[in-house]
Amino acid sequence: MNILHIDSGILGEHSVSRRLTAAIVERLRAEHPEAQVTTHDLVAEPVGHLTGADLGAAPAGRDVLSEFLAADIVVVGAPMYNFTIPSQLKAWIDRLLVAGTTFRYTESGPEGLAGGRKVIIASARGGVYGAGTPMATLDHQEPFLHNVLSFIGVTDIEVVRAEGLAMGPDAKAASIEAALSDIASRESLALAA
Repeated sequence: MNILHIDSGILGEHSVSRRLTAAIVERLRAEHPEAQVTTHDLVAEPVGHLTGADLGAAPAGRDVLSEFLAADIVVVGAPMYNFTIPSQLKAWIDRLLVAGTTFRYTESGPEGLAGGRKVIIASARGGVYGAGTPMATLDHQEPFLHNVLSFIGVTDIEVVRAEGLAMGPDAKAASIEAALSDIASRESLALAA
């Protein structure tokens, strides 16, 4: 089994999304000790933003697309910055959407070609943006990730979420503890293969 571990939080050791991805990967390793883990820190080793020259060209540096396609499970740390994902994570995603490789257009519309893998998103956000909340319409983080992944054929998507992190120390601690408890107890993470 191949696990791809992606981090994009810019806060280093203070990053909640990094703490969650580490716990998820630790849980997966405990369940699958034979697993090979590839880690990509998009802050320490950024992927360049997409340019016109990049379209159709061989990628420079790390082959992000090959890493993704080789993974059985992808763990993505996705903090919310300004209602969406970090630009580092967006640059990585731009390298995954390749016509003819991860999707194609057909007479009946687009078809995803990159299914067959599980993606676990570790979402961290300062406010509360879940469905039914007053801030839900400002969530361009989780819906974007779901839409992009679905577009390329990934349908096995799970989200572990810590939100309300900027709503005081007690709310932050409770949210992190709830997310870590979710990681430890969620049966579907253990079944990831």
